[in-house]
Amino acid sequence: MHRFPIVIEKADGNYSAYSPDLPGCVATGATIEEVKKNMHEAIEMHIKGLQEDKLPIPDACSMAEYVAV
Repeated sequence: MHRFPIVIEKADGNYSAYSPDLPGCVATGATIEEVKKNMHEAIEMHIKGLQEDKLPIPDACSMAEYVAV
C-alpha cells in the first residue's frame, strides 16, 4: 500500500487537489469531500498507469505542516 499527501486548494466555486509526489496527478470537485474522493481515484489510476508502463512508483517524500503566526 502507498500513501501520498495531497494539497487541496479552494478555487472559484470548487476545489482542486494535487499530490506533490505524483506530478500531473490532479483532481477537482465541488466540495472538499468530492475532491478527496476524486483525488483518491486519480492516484489509483496514476499508479495503475505507471505499473502498466513498467515505471517505478515514486516514494512519498513530501510533508505538510501548518505554521502558526
